[in-house]
Amino acid sequence: MNEIDVNKLKEWDKTLVWHPFTQMAEYVKNDPIIIERGKGCWLYDVDGNRYLDAVGSIWCNVHGHNVKRLNDALYAQANKIAHSTLLGLTNVPAVQLAKEIVDIAPGGLNHVFYSDDGSTAMEVALKMAYQYWQLKGEKQRTKFIKLEEAYHGDTIGSVSIGGIDLFHSMFRELMFETFKVPSPHPYRFEGTEEECRNYSLFVMESILKERGNEVAAVVMEPLVQAAAGIVVHPEGFLKGVRELCNKYGVLLILDEVATGFGKTGKMFACQWEDVVPDIMAISKGLTAGYMPLAITLATDDVYKAFWGGDYGSGKTFFHGHTFTGNQLGCAVALENLKLFREKGWPEALLPKIDFLYERLNHYLADLKHVGNIRGRGFMVGIELVKDKKTKEGFSWKDDVGRRVSRRIIEKGVFTRPLGPTLVMMPPLAIAEDEIDLMVRTYRDAIVEILGG
Repeated sequence: MNEIDVNKLKEWDKTLVWHPFTQMAEYVKNDPIIIERGKGCWLYDVDGNRYLDAVGSIWCNVHGHNVKRLNDALYAQANKIAHSTLLGLTNVPAVQLAKEIVDIAPGGLNHVFYSDDGSTAMEVALKMAYQYWQLKGEKQRTKFIKLEEAYHGDTIGSVSIGGIDLFHSMFRELMFETFKVPSPHPYRFEGTEEECRNYSLFVMESILKERGNEVAAVVMEPLVQAAAGIVVHPEGFLKGVRELCNKYGVLLILDEVATGFGKTGKMFACQWEDVVPDIMAISKGLTAGYMPLAITLATDDVYKAFWGGDYGSGKTFFHGHTFTGNQLGCAVALENLKLFREKGWPEALLPKIDFLYERLNHYLADLKHVGNIRGRGFMVGIELVKDKKTKEGFSWKDDVGRRVSRRIIEKGVFTRPLGPTLVMMPPLAIAEDEIDLMVRTYRDAIVEILGG
């Protein structure tokens, strides 16, 4: 690509492309990084620079970039057919993938509804839960319980069950009413992890006791709230929520969009506590980061509520997407799952996960502005603080995370922070020497921007 082409690309990017979650007035001050290709865990830009992908292209890449097996699966399917509708038709890879997903999902999630991404998978889940109760004759069950600092996507339904004010507050007039429970965040709780867990469960049960007959479902990310700043829940919190849902007769919706496909060390995070939700959303790692594809899984009980009668009965789930069950996405997802089996993932990832945390503690634990290193599996958050002893934090306006992340990028590692929390969520295929490089680069950048 010649110099004129590169300059034009940069000009067009700054003037034409509106980037997500980005203040464009700030963005255009810097030269854009325009990715041209990828290989393994590395990204290569049009200027010849390379960057270790420390956030898996926003938490979706699994086996690395430009993987021949995945490329071949995509190419082979494209030579048959790229897309045909799932409205009135079905197709080979969509049916095969449904069987594969049901086989690896928590037992009892036997029904697969396809959509396009995590937001739409959660929108499906909400509408499914709402209509379930309408069909069961409990029409008063129209509310949802959510966690503070929740993030479940950017459609209006998924925004309504979100809890990050910076992202969601400006849309409040468009959102439906929900009940909010404190996120069990041990680092920011005055007490033990057990007390933190019990307090959030107490608040949730108080809501269920008083208003439970209005609640359709509890909605949450299992074990780790990713966009909240990689908030790791205390052990037993998820199981406690499942027990409360059973006790008060409400559905449990789990958002495994970010946590699924090996990132926590299990195929799905809820498997750590042997919890089976009534409805579960998956995406991101489903296609190893190659294609937009999402699934909402449901139990027999949920599915059967929609069964029977003609179209006039109102039992049809009237929801769908143009690219529902897209063959290209399903074909890549099938090959992705084959690679999981051949590599022995997620079990075979556990030694590499141990190495990651050993490196984190070795390089970062003693830095004066690193208040908390937390994570589960390959989902890591490094919270930067003003004062380590008092836990006094930086605000979003301090822009600390972005300033440190910019320095990390300048050093050849691509990342994107969550406020004052630095994030690591690399492809599962990352090698140990790349892990060491990644963590050392974060350390060097923190020291250069904030001091050691």
